[in-house]
Amino acid sequence: MEERQKINCTVESCKFNNADKEECILKQIMVTPMQDCHTKKADESMCSSYEYDK
Repeated sequence: MEERQKINCTVESCKFNNADKEECILKQIMVTPMQDCHTKKADESMCSSYEYDK
């Protein structure tokens, strides 16, 4: 098993996405909760490390 986990990402507009491997190239990401969202599903959180790739 690898020492660190991989973060897979398919958000093509993010500047940290390696589209060839569908991986986030950051060493760590920040995941934060969405305000006033209590669905108990994945939409309750978001990647706060996202930056638009110009």
